[in-house]
Amino acid sequence: MWPTEWPAIPRKIADATDDALTAVRGTDSSALSDALDDLAKLPNPQVSGVHAGIVRELLETLHPDGLTSDDVHAVLERTARGAIGWLPHLDVSAVADVLTGALGVSDPDDETPKRARTAYLQAAVLVIADLAATAHIPTTDYIKRAIAEIARAETVEMP
Repeated sequence: MWPTEWPAIPRKIADATDDALTAVRGTDSSALSDALDDLAKLPNPQVSGVHAGIVRELLETLHPDGLTSDDVHAVLERTARGAIGWLPHLDVSAVADVLTGALGVSDPDDETPKRARTAYLQAAVLVIADLAATAHIPTTDYIKRAIAEIARAETVEMP
């Protein structure tokens, strides 16, 4: 499913993210926990960067004319309400951190140490799943583009 030229780490990020999103869509807390454990074993900056890229692009897809604070609040509310029934220990502040980090209002790497990394990872995949469900689109291409963008940015030489 993923490009064969990808190195091992991006492939693992893509696989674990896809597994986590599948678990969210199926409200399978055990499978989600397993996928989050897999994501937590991978380098945080790369995982956070991929997830932030996916969230940003999905927000742009849903709000091509611009994003308002009401739009962000709606995502936060939908995500929390949709998950709290099957994830009763959801850290709603982590959902807010995912959104502000993806929008560049805060640095997701600065937020992660303030709580368990898995809380942040869980919030990220919940936001991605909510946005994709709202837009009625699959996430595979968004995962591919986010990883490709990071790879492109890492190969560009600084002046």
